[in-house]
Amino acid sequence: MTIQDPRSGTIPVIPDGAPFSLEQRAWLNGFFAGLLSLDTQAGASPLVGELPGAAAKALAGGGDDDGAPWHDAAMPIDERMQLAEGRPLARKLFAAMAQQDCGQCGYLCKTYSAAIGAGTETKLNLCVPGGKETSRMLKRLLEEAPAMPPAVAAPAVPANDPGKPGYSRDLPVQAIFRSAAPVNGAGSEKDTRHVVLDISGSGIAYTPGDSFGLLPSNDSHLADAVVAALRAPADFPVGGKTLRQALIEDYALGPAPDMLFELIGILAGGAKRRKAKVLAKGEDPDGDAATYDVLAALEEFGPVHPDPEAFVECLEPLQPRLYSISSSPLTTPGEIHLTVDAVRYDIGGRRRLGVASTFLADRLSAGARLEVYLQKAHGFGLPDDPAMPIIMVGPGTGIAPFRSFLWQRRALEAAGKAWLFFGHQREATDFFYREELEALRAAGTLTRLSTAWSRDGARKVYVQDRMQEAGAELWSWLEEGAHFYVCGDAKRMAKDVETALLAIAAAHGGKSDSGARDFLASLKAAGRYQADVY
Repeated sequence: MTIQDPRSGTIPVIPDGAPFSLEQRAWLNGFFAGLLSLDTQAGASPLVGELPGAAAKALAGGGDDDGAPWHDAAMPIDERMQLAEGRPLARKLFAAMAQQDCGQCGYLCKTYSAAIGAGTETKLNLCVPGGKETSRMLKRLLEEAPAMPPAVAAPAVPANDPGKPGYSRDLPVQAIFRSAAPVNGAGSEKDTRHVVLDISGSGIAYTPGDSFGLLPSNDSHLADAVVAALRAPADFPVGGKTLRQALIEDYALGPAPDMLFELIGILAGGAKRRKAKVLAKGEDPDGDAATYDVLAALEEFGPVHPDPEAFVECLEPLQPRLYSISSSPLTTPGEIHLTVDAVRYDIGGRRRLGVASTFLADRLSAGARLEVYLQKAHGFGLPDDPAMPIIMVGPGTGIAPFRSFLWQRRALEAAGKAWLFFGHQREATDFFYREELEALRAAGTLTRLSTAWSRDGARKVYVQDRMQEAGAELWSWLEEGAHFYVCGDAKRMAKDVETALLAIAAAHGGKSDSGARDFLASLKAAGRYQADVY
């Protein structure tokens, strides 16, 4: 059995004798026929080779997605979906991901989408950075084109080794909390902590560039407030735990899920009922949808008194959180250090708390045990040659992996030059690890340190400004083969840094606009431009 390809003749598809049901064979034939026609329209390469290999590539995203134009964490989801229009399901699912390859879902963006498209993963809310907009888009895409029947699904590759304790969110091990010391000076508007965890008995081994996952719990006061809003007994049994315990340990109490608004839309009356139903569809009629966490939804649309079991079924599971490791195993063996902003803010007169950051900063005592795992880096790490120059751009807590890099290079007595761009609000209060960095510079491990302070003068200065001011020298480092790294905010800072680098290539490398973009693409393809963004 064949289908006609206008470029190359015929393409083999599922033969009648293949070990699939009629439904599965029809689905696969339609899938590959559509894949061929859609990729032909988009100018993609035809499917070639034996069917199993082609099927594996299709399930992984419809071909080679390494250069997918939407694989950009700074690009809004609407733009990514426009670029994926007319593509096969797996590529649309991939475009809906947050594009950060953070591993919090247990996969990478591409393999999570492949698992969903293959029908082997049914949870659509595992993308923490993508949040509601990703889960809603995934749901919509699957409603438009169902996933492949599981019987013909190819296994998706997880982000880590799923069978090794300590290397998967599903098989965490225990670490011991030691401390969470402030790194800001008095008067800072931020509360950033240097967190030390003892992993000596965990069996975990890491390298600079890796991330560390931890399984936090919710603030008990928030859980108590939710129980009170439900007017339910705190000891009501839910899944082998009390309702209060389950809300602390198992369920996310952050942004109210669509399913909770659906439940409220059944139980509430009048205008509240109508608004809840609209919010459940992802709409925002009053511009306040982002203010509703679980408690705010119960209080705003209450009183509602759902059965506690029905209520928790509407909530999403409490997800692990990932942090860039800021220590070197050669310098502090048996420990992992993190650099964490404690997130606290007010909405509607109530204090909101970052789940994991305040778990570390406020709710753990020295000696407490917590469940953790290692997330191995994918394309973010020091060059194999320690003599290779490195350029690191990490404002705020983005300095974390570069502290790891520098201490590792110090321990190895690496000969390569190192340049760090660091920025924050004020030099007097927000110069993280100042004494360490100055000592590393005195020792020659850190060749150059460029700082930017956004609140110290009449003009706001950012790391990308310092890059352009030193553009000639930065370009000369790149010409010497330097590896370039950026860590921090994906939506703004990382994009601005990339734009600055393009401007430097044009101004000091004599590149045209297209030539500068080609140069940046070549750095990325060679592994010389690496990003750890969130």
